Amino acid sequence: MTGDVPGLLEGAIPPENNTALFGHDAAQEFLAGAYRSGRMHHAILIEGAEGIGKATLAYRFAHHVLSYPDPLSAPERIADPDPNDSIGRQMASGASHNVLHLARPVDEKTGKVKSVITVDEVRRAGKFFNQTSGTGNWRIAIIDPADDLNRNAANAILKILEEPPKRSLFLVLSHTPGRLLPTIRSRCLSLRLQPLSPADLDRALAHLGAASGESDSIIALSEGSVARALMLRNYGGVDIAEAFVDIIERGSLSNREPIYKLAETLAARDRDVAYQFFTELAVDRVQAMARDAGIMGDLMEADRLARLSTVLKDHFATAAAYNLDRKQTVLHAFTLFFG
Repeated sequence: MTGDVPGLLEGAIPPENNTALFGHDAAQEFLAGAYRSGRMHHAILIEGAEGIGKATLAYRFAHHVLSYPDPLSAPERIADPDPNDSIGRQMASGASHNVLHLARPVDEKTGKVKSVITVDEVRRAGKFFNQTSGTGNWRIAIIDPADDLNRNAANAILKILEEPPKRSLFLVLSHTPGRLLPTIRSRCLSLRLQPLSPADLDRALAHLGAASGESDSIIALSEGSVARALMLRNYGGVDIAEAFVDIIERGSLSNREPIYKLAETLAARDRDVAYQFFTELAVDRVQAMARDAGIMGDLMEADRLARLSTVLKDHFATAAAYNLDRKQTVLHAFTLFFG
């Protein structure tokens, strides 16, 4: 994490401050065209892997809409936002009366970001729309990501989506839309973003100040995600990935020493991001193995691995929800893998 922004990766730019987006030209053209038509859907589900630019796209589109409140006079393309105009300054400082960012709040007791978006946060959306209902301006709520809504918060959002206020726009971000309430998905227009190409990922990292031409291992392991690239570069992700792959390729729990070593490393203090990287890596790796097994025609193994990926995801989610010991969580993950 870095600076005064909770949850922001070292080397990253907050989406509301980011003036550049790479690799999603088609999505930007679609949004600009939908808005300009005057028949835009009131809720857009922007889905795709974590760290590929969903939040940056949402803020760019919000800036575009607020800059051209009359859809019919809006340009055909979304330009890079000007951070020095009044809209850009207000959005960057979180002081915009027309944009509300709903995300996991910071726990006042621990100073850490909570594991879910609570219903209290969603109540802010109700107040936000009520307070601005008489201005005639567009009101835009960015839910980032909706995957983090707990059950009560999800139901509260659903009620607003069912009866949206006039001139309101909901930009609903999701890393795993399959886990959202079906009723929320059904009330949104889906816009899926693809992982960045190696060239676009390299350009995005250069924009963040990284030297152009990242190592092939980081580009490959990043799988088109800027967030994952930053974890690999700045949080020891390469070492974690190599250790994980080495353990998996051994094929058994016969040698527990490297497993315990990795678990202790991830359980150490101030390794929150490294631990998060590991949990995502473990699930993604199993999913990739399931796809490979399916391609090879081994449907039984593909099914087993697909089920295992779900079990692992639930295992890590439960551990996070109940703040379980990270070392034991990692050790049990490998037990599930080789069980």
